[in-house]
Amino acid sequence: MDPATLAGIAFAFAMVILSIFLEGSSPMSVVLPAPMILVIGGTIGAGLASTTMQDFLHAFKTLKGWLTFKRPDLDATVEVVVGLADRARREGLLSLEDAARTVENPFLRSGLQSAIDGTDPDDLREMLEDRIASKRAQDKSTAKVFNNMGGYAPTIGIIGTVVSLVHVLENLSNPDELGDMIAAAFVATLWGLLSANLMWLPLGARVGRASELEIAHMELAVEGLLAIQSGANPRLVGQRLRSLMPPGSEPAADPKAAGKKAAA
Repeated sequence: MDPATLAGIAFAFAMVILSIFLEGSSPMSVVLPAPMILVIGGTIGAGLASTTMQDFLHAFKTLKGWLTFKRPDLDATVEVVVGLADRARREGLLSLEDAARTVENPFLRSGLQSAIDGTDPDDLREMLEDRIASKRAQDKSTAKVFNNMGGYAPTIGIIGTVVSLVHVLENLSNPDELGDMIAAAFVATLWGLLSANLMWLPLGARVGRASELEIAHMELAVEGLLAIQSGANPRLVGQRLRSLMPPGSEPAADPKAAGKKAAA
């Protein structure tokens, strides 16, 4: 898994706690149930109101998967595709029937099976691109749920502060308590800003970036599958696919040999 988001959120909260200590205060001074319930609960409620129940539940149901997301190994996929292309060129497309069952990536495996079954190249491309478009739309709606909540949280924090200040004004006759009450009033604003910028918005950005990487992997697989189906030269297939990879991806020392091994 890629721990960037979890590590980043933990580090950011650790810095907030450290700053509280350096100010000579205690973290418990900002851990107040009332403003936290208002901000977290109000943000979740506003987030639910801004979307559909299905999209909202799907966003939280898939959250664990996004947090434990592992960056796709594009070079390994290229090696597998090159090996499959080499075998298909030598033995024919039907010879890949057994190899298709050993392909780990479900998108690549199902697309390869469709190619083996004789699906027309244009129909195969359209079918795979429709699956990519569907995933892009679903991931976009998931990211939007968290981004919306990141937008609502600061305002709901201000609402919490206003509610608390109203309570402060009701107790002006107790000047000894005003300092603590005013400090507590601003805790809601603090939690609104913290939850937005250290939780919801980073989660939305995580979903968006992970989705981009997965879709890029799927698009690479589409080009590889169509090349296999057309009987293209394996060496040219490898060059074509590597030209689609982002800078910094290191190819294997002998991609053709590695690809043969992966497809065997």
